Order: sequence, then structure tokens, then C-alpha cells
Amino acid sequence: MPPPLSEPTALRRFNSPVVVYRLGEEPGDDLSRSTTPEERIALVWELTRRMWTLTGQPSSGASREHLPIRVIRPG
Repeated sequence: MPPPLSEPTALRRFNSPVVVYRLGEEPGDDLSRSTTPEERIALVWELTRRMWTLTGQPSSGASREHLPIRVIRPG
């Protein structure tokens, strides 16, 4: 059984705004109004790093210019 919530935590949760949407009518996850492109890239990098950690497998550690990718340009 989890420990009881501390008073400040319980108050923060109680005072947190909650918005309910019908399934499929949720707004998109547009962070462009509240973050810069650099901040969004940093968020993606942090999520990627955490997911690699959760797999228990080592990441390649290769820099971007050494990753095995192929760029296909239209036209």
C-alpha cells in the first residue's frame, strides 16, 4: 500500500485544474506556444535517453552524423 500523501502534495493535486474531453475530441499536443524548437528537441532527446535506459540495452552512442540513415529528398 502506498504511503499517505503529504499535505502539500494532496493540496496541489486537489487544486490542479482538470479538463475532461470526450474520447477522440482531445486537443492536440501542440507545444509550440509554450516551448521553443530547441526545448522541444531537448524533450525528445530526454525521452529517447530514458527509453534506452528502460530497455536495459546500451545505446550506440554514435553521433548523429555517424548514424546509419538515408535522406530521400522529394523530386
